[in-house]
Amino acid sequence: MVKKLKRIQVEEKLKTLGLLVFTPQQFKNIFGVTKETASVFISHNISVGGIFIKLRNGFYTVKDAYVSHFFIANKLYEPSYISMATALSHYGIIPEVVYTITSITIKISREFNTPKGVFLYQHIKKEAFTGYSLQHIDNTKVLIAAPEKALADYLYFVDLKRVSLNDRLELKNIKKSVLLEFVKLFERPSMLQLVDHIYVAYKKPRTIY
Repeated sequence: MVKKLKRIQVEEKLKTLGLLVFTPQQFKNIFGVTKETASVFISHNISVGGIFIKLRNGFYTVKDAYVSHFFIANKLYEPSYISMATALSHYGIIPEVVYTITSITIKISREFNTPKGVFLYQHIKKEAFTGYSLQHIDNTKVLIAAPEKALADYLYFVDLKRVSLNDRLELKNIKKSVLLEFVKLFERPSMLQLVDHIYVAYKKPRTIY
């Protein structure tokens, strides 16, 4: 006998469990249904008036539940952690508000344009995949780089000429010795020169407009 799923009960259970970003396999396991039943139910409920939003193939979220963009980023492509401009903005190291959520991964680089926003994942080597922790942000536990690691990741891609160097870095709360330890993980001497450059620029008088 095929188990009958009710929309309201499904939605409430997912919210209660905190499983606001889920895969069909997780859905199948939670509700004790077949793979086919899970797929059909999810498909029927991402249409107009449904209770789910499709984030990308195999990943869904509950439509009317608040889900942190950082949390979505962590779940959408694993393993990964929030870093670079997104983390730098969060810590106040750059003044700009950042709309694309950027993460670091050891998998291939990817970008997902979803109904919840754009999520970018940048690849680094496994030896440099460190310097992050689980933090409580916006009522959610998320993996995010420490300020110094977020800056080191950012400088790595500046050094690769993949992103432009922000000329308004706020370094007063950055521990330079910690930053240098993270920079050394990338084994690029030019990054050490880049660190010297940003500190020289930071110490120069700022023009007030």
